[in-house]
Amino acid sequence: MDFVLSGSAACGACLFTNPLEVVKTRMQLQGELRSRGTYQVYYRNVFHAFYTIGKVDGLAGLQKGLVPGLVYQFCMNGVRLGSYAVIESSGYIHTNGRVSGVKTTLAGASAGVVGAVIGSPVYLVKTHLQSQSTSSIAVGHQYKHQGMIHALAAIYRQHGILGLWRGSSAAIPRVSVGSSAQLSTFSSAKELVIDLQIFPKDSWLVALSAGMISSVVVVMLMTPFDVVSTRLYNQPVDPAGKGLIYEGFTDCFSKTLKKEGLTGLYKGLGASYFRLGPHTILSLLFWDELRKNVPEGQITPGGRGDWGGSEKD
Repeated sequence: MDFVLSGSAACGACLFTNPLEVVKTRMQLQGELRSRGTYQVYYRNVFHAFYTIGKVDGLAGLQKGLVPGLVYQFCMNGVRLGSYAVIESSGYIHTNGRVSGVKTTLAGASAGVVGAVIGSPVYLVKTHLQSQSTSSIAVGHQYKHQGMIHALAAIYRQHGILGLWRGSSAAIPRVSVGSSAQLSTFSSAKELVIDLQIFPKDSWLVALSAGMISSVVVVMLMTPFDVVSTRLYNQPVDPAGKGLIYEGFTDCFSKTLKKEGLTGLYKGLGASYFRLGPHTILSLLFWDELRKNVPEGQITPGGRGDWGGSEKD
């Protein structure tokens, strides 16, 4: 039940934040490996990008990749948050009844690695579809997929089963860093808000406040990994499935830093927050609230919406 609730909560957040994911993907691919001022800027900022995509590609263009996005969120976050819930309910993240920062970081990273590996093929397709655009505002390599199933089948036919996990070398550090930052700060922030007694312990405002704190930390730590991940997934490949621009995570990271500087690794930061921030807040809030309404006996003991531990803690 933990896994189903976790995936459902993430899907609920995805419905609201997918247009921002499209904007973020386009901005991260814009001016790839080119110095500032040497390329045409189609998307000046997150608001201009939102307007431009809606005007040129239509409102449907802002929801590109929604289906694989929902599948990815259900699979990846279902496994990630569900695994963390199991670890949390076992008492691993607590020391003397209090949340341990080190333990929550390790638990979050471990859960993130599992989720990233499982969700990588769908994330690959999602990135391809979200980068697709009318030629007048296109950035990055343009794949010609007709949908999620068509894309998965085409990649499998051309590059085999391993081709579906192309780019996972970036997905693993991306999700593990984001997961450890998100879950450790959320657990600690929630415990802090409860200790301060700003809101009643069972109020949804506790999870909302903790999620807002967590979202800032997540975006700052995760954005460089997110940029590298987007570029690795979207790069063109040769018939053998080998990337034509980057050899892997380290190569992409170093080339981006060399050609575009530190700002290149934070390209689309505003879009990243507008997407990752609300998604972090909403998914954790939905997850927390959904668990409160599950009948006793159908959820992992000690995990009923209290990330700070069981009632006895």
